[in-house]
Amino acid sequence: MKQVIAARTDIGMGQGKLAAQVAHASLKAYEYADEQAQRQWKQQGQAKVVVKAGSERELYQISEEAKAKGLPSAVIEDAGRTQLEPGTPTAVAVGPAADADVDEITGDLSLF
Repeated sequence: MKQVIAARTDIGMGQGKLAAQVAHASLKAYEYADEQAQRQWKQQGQAKVVVKAGSERELYQISEEAKAKGLPSAVIEDAGRTQLEPGTPTAVAVGPAADADVDEITGDLSLF
C-alpha cells in the first residue's frame, strides 16, 4: 500500500508552499479511501512518494486515470493567499492503494 503525490513543477512554488500542497493532497485523498484501505495503509507505515508533474493538464490526467480505476485521488487547488492565484491546481494524490495499482498511473513520473 502506498500513496503517490504529484506536484507541479511549472508554477514556481517555494519549498514551503510545495510541502503544504503535498500535505493537503495526501490528507484529502486519504479521506476518499475506504476504511479498509485507510487501516491497511496506516498499519503498513503510510508510505508516500512525491513525484513531479509538469502541468495542470498532467495533474487532471492523473486524477482521471485514478478515478477510472476506482482509486482514491484528490486534486488540490490553492486558496491564493500567498504565492499563487486562487484556484491554481498544485498537486494530486493517488491512493492509498495497492502499490501496483498506483504505479500503473504514476510509475513513469520522476521523483521530486
